Amino acid sequence: MRKIPFVSALLITALCLSGGVRAIAETAVSAESAIVISGDTGEVIFEKNADARMLVASTTKIMTALVVLENSSPDEAVIISPESVVIEGSSMYLKPGESYTVAELLYGMMLVSGNDAAHALALHVGGSVEGFAELMNAKAEALGLRNTSFRNPHGLDAEGHYSSARDLAVIMREAMRHELFRRVTNTRSITIKEIAYYNHNRLLGMCEGVNGGKTGYTMAAGRSLVSSCERGGTSFIVVTLNDPEDWRDHGTLYDWAYGAYEYKTLVSLWEYRRQEVISGLQSDVGIAPGRVLAALLPRGAEAELRIELPGFAFAGIRAGERAGPIIASFEGRELGRVPLCYMEDVPVGDGIRLSFREHIGRGLALAGRYGLYNYGFYPF
Repeated sequence: MRKIPFVSALLITALCLSGGVRAIAETAVSAESAIVISGDTGEVIFEKNADARMLVASTTKIMTALVVLENSSPDEAVIISPESVVIEGSSMYLKPGESYTVAELLYGMMLVSGNDAAHALALHVGGSVEGFAELMNAKAEALGLRNTSFRNPHGLDAEGHYSSARDLAVIMREAMRHELFRRVTNTRSITIKEIAYYNHNRLLGMCEGVNGGKTGYTMAAGRSLVSSCERGGTSFIVVTLNDPEDWRDHGTLYDWAYGAYEYKTLVSLWEYRRQEVISGLQSDVGIAPGRVLAALLPRGAEAELRIELPGFAFAGIRAGERAGPIIASFEGRELGRVPLCYMEDVPVGDGIRLSFREHIGRGLALAGRYGLYNYGFYPF
């Protein structure tokens, strides 16, 4: 498999070694704005001017596809209107009066960046371009995007139509949750109504692991590119805006990301332990994590694990109840927490006499266990 020449790889490596794993100098990437995030968690591992409001050209169509997928079915029929076929720019060459499915138009929009397909889908789902733009902006608001505003479904330059590298990465990550979007954006070619369409995303097949994305270009916006990549079960998303070297930069950034980071299991289900029990029919109880915790870390780095658990528990325990959390952190930043859960019932032993202090302690423990009181061992 031929790979794109990664001429900035050595520069990036040197900068990482000299300035920390996140410190890629802006000069290593030719984009005006760029970002790399984990496709699994959304964590940002590199950014350059990532919140700048930019013209984004046809990368707009990622949001168009997302809104269409959430508001229609793939097999719905769409009758092409005369207004759709006269939209300027790239086209899948629709004809008025013809019928296409939503899925077919998604292929035409994402592979060859058909502005006519985007317009037809907008009319079908939103009733008008303005109505569809309202749906796009509502979705942007729901995703918490702060630097995005859409005026049309295709990305042709318009007043008040913009996004940012960070926001596009969030949109791409959300779109990749949809199986049909993943299939469409990873398709290299398809024939619809006897016309062959070939994906404009040159990274497919050229850069190891790339499994989707969207190109974009207008003279005002420059070259825009959003892509997704998966290697060894770990995924990243790269966005570059106004980047004359976008193919190279995406390949460089992916090679750097996979070389510098790894997904590590921090807490597994096998981390079983036992805790002393007071006033029970047995002297101890099994405790194990309620779920697995994994996180993206610099290669060779180790997370700090802290267990918040009292030295003993009072009887009256039921299997599945929370005993306390395991908290994982790295360089002072919390990566996540996993509840430790009791593995078995431990009833109170008959005839066991408790001191006044033990009665109080048992009451506080039970209250904390059921969320009625937090006495320091249950930080949820």
